[in-house]
Amino acid sequence: MRICFLLATLLSLATAQAQAPTVARATGVPSTTPALAPTDTLLPASRFNHRLPVLAGGLVVSYSATMYLLSQGWYTGERSRFHWFDDSHEWKQMDKAGHFWGAFHESRGAVDMLRWAGVPDRRATWYGGFVGFLLQSPIELLDGRDPQYGASATDLAANFLGSAGLIGQQLAWGEVRLMPKYSFHTTRYSALRPNVLGRSLAEKHLKDYNGQTYWLCADVGAWLPATSRWPRWLQPAVGYGAQQMVYNDVDANAALGLRPYRQYYLSFDVDLRRIPTRSKLLKRVFYVASIFHLPAPALEWNPRRGFVAHGLYY
Repeated sequence: MRICFLLATLLSLATAQAQAPTVARATGVPSTTPALAPTDTLLPASRFNHRLPVLAGGLVVSYSATMYLLSQGWYTGERSRFHWFDDSHEWKQMDKAGHFWGAFHESRGAVDMLRWAGVPDRRATWYGGFVGFLLQSPIELLDGRDPQYGASATDLAANFLGSAGLIGQQLAWGEVRLMPKYSFHTTRYSALRPNVLGRSLAEKHLKDYNGQTYWLCADVGAWLPATSRWPRWLQPAVGYGAQQMVYNDVDANAALGLRPYRQYYLSFDVDLRRIPTRSKLLKRVFYVASIFHLPAPALEWNPRRGFVAHGLYY
């Protein structure tokens, strides 16, 4: 998840910069989602011919640079022969949730970028839909040559499911109605193993699974009649997290008096993209912020303490 977080955030930032104001669809029906990323449009041929090469070139250069920096900066230790490693039982599968979240938003950003470039809607969905899977999967090649890690088949599966989740929604509804999001809070566990769980706040965001929560937010207003007064910006959300994870080894955690356990949450989320605004800057900010779950009251259940109410959880 550590690298997935970086890639998803960078692609969301790039997509927000590329966004143009939403206009009517090719069918001539006015868009009912003015704060969302641009939908399929009929761009002049000159603009289409200009935007697509810029987009393709920018993606190739930025991704190549990212992979080079990772190979030189992140994977700095000894290299081994390519090998596989089954990590499906580790970290209460929090890293798999991170892979799904990252691939989903990378694919979402790619689809919206292709729409901005003038690619027809269905083609943009198929061409851009698997970008998340394609961006993250080569990382397994780097992991596979690292003696401390190894390529993970379950990481690849989570990458695929993230991209497929985006494609399925676009084909079914033409929009995202079930949005995976991420939130983070600091924990005491990172101090017990800072070399793995992070020292600085930025590192803790990427490495401390104890402080990460993954959410699935539902745009229930999309399924309600047009006459419904339910605000589209208010969305129910279910979350998943885990605690007391310092080592992957049960005995090592037990030596510290820790027994890892799962956490489940019920809350609400604000979809900032649904807030009407004419500001292009705010639309870009809202687009990037839509990958995060905003602080809100939440009801937690875990097998250790049962139900726990949070006045404000993030």
